[in-house]
Amino acid sequence: MSWLVVLLGYLLGSVPTAYFAGHLLKGEDIRQMGDGNMGARNAYFEVGAKTGIGIFIIDAGKGALAIFIAQLASLPQVAILLTGVAAVIGHNWPLFLGFRGGRGESTTIGVLLTLITQPMLIVAGPALATLLIKRNVILASAVLFIPLPLVCWWLSTPGLLIAYGIALPCLVG
Repeated sequence: MSWLVVLLGYLLGSVPTAYFAGHLLKGEDIRQMGDGNMGARNAYFEVGAKTGIGIFIIDAGKGALAIFIAQLASLPQVAILLTGVAAVIGHNWPLFLGFRGGRGESTTIGVLLTLITQPMLIVAGPALATLLIKRNVILASAVLFIPLPLVCWWLSTPGLLIAYGIALPCLVG
């Protein structure tokens, strides 16, 4: 049962939302536009701001949904964490498009927001402010992910989740 849910996490992550949006709204392959990345940032600049924000929400939702399903299945914590990893891997290397996907930031945010909600909400404020002021996704991601382990530690988050909050963003890129 656990491996089926982990596989489902991968398949959820593999749903190419930016690819669909590019085809539906522009009639083009998002991988042939802008920076060639199949994620929310590229869609924001190449398809439109509303579309990019929508894709961010959907891609974060893919990660959150994978975790919710694993939790509903009453899987052990390790299997729940593997399901989150599988969702990010699915986004980065999607089965449906020749294993060429996005960076996985949105999906990672959805996974972590579901697992370590309070620390993520605390670091989300400065990260969002950085994004709005500097308009730089990479800088905003650094503001989000770098202090996250310290905030988790400060809030007495279990060590396994702190380590996960360090390791999962390493798949981004």
